[in-house]
Amino acid sequence: MYHRIVCLTTETVETLYLLGAQDRIVGISGFTTRPAAARREKPKVSAFTSAKLDKILALEPDLVIGFSNLQADIAAALIRAGVEVHVYNQRSLAQVLQMILSLGALVDKATEAQALVARLQQEMEAVRETADYLPRKPRVYFEEWDAPMMSGIRWVGELIALAGGEDAFAELAQFPSAKDRIIADPQQVVDRQPDIIIGSWCGKKFQPEQVMARPGWDTIPAVQQGWLREIKSADILQPGPSLIQHGLRQLQEIIQQWGARQAHQKHWS
Repeated sequence: MYHRIVCLTTETVETLYLLGAQDRIVGISGFTTRPAAARREKPKVSAFTSAKLDKILALEPDLVIGFSNLQADIAAALIRAGVEVHVYNQRSLAQVLQMILSLGALVDKATEAQALVARLQQEMEAVRETADYLPRKPRVYFEEWDAPMMSGIRWVGELIALAGGEDAFAELAQFPSAKDRIIADPQQVVDRQPDIIIGSWCGKKFQPEQVMARPGWDTIPAVQQGWLREIKSADILQPGPSLIQHGLRQLQEIIQQWGARQAHQKHWS
């Protein structure tokens, strides 16, 4: 069993706390957002694509957990230093749930992990059922970054579908790398006429007035009707339980409010 764990990303910290294994964590990423207690209790030893190797090694971890190819260099340096490293690479909701089960097994919390996954699956199913009552599926443009414009990753498209929407750039969601999801021509968004625009600019506040002022975007239904909303990146762009417990819930609320407005307008038209 592992007793001294360093987590290089926030979602594994969040998961270990939810599993009741927070006492195993000896170091975290400075970008950790959940739970708030972790930021108070645990030493910060890494950013996202960089880490303080001397600080990590001084903690004498028996396991370091990372995420994706973006942390490959950190992982390689730690492996060369003799540290055991496990790097997850989840890009879909199914893979997020599998990460939770795998992490639970690593820390001897398999039963707790199965219970957490079951709760998350119930939440997803409950949201899926409410989507059946929408008058139609709204087309949703999810913007992960503004300069360059970038559409959402695979799990975001899956969350939009669960909540009853249609990802305006579903064909790009399959690409794990952000550079492959760049929308070079803003006219592409205009052409797809989204009903809702959701901004989640990673690490900075969404500015809907800037989006509305883009040339030609005044013809987009979302802009004409004022359906521009923000979901903070910590709630929807970190591949752990928060995607479902926070991101999906906000998506559901936005789409349900849109549906109610559409039904009201139809009734009075």
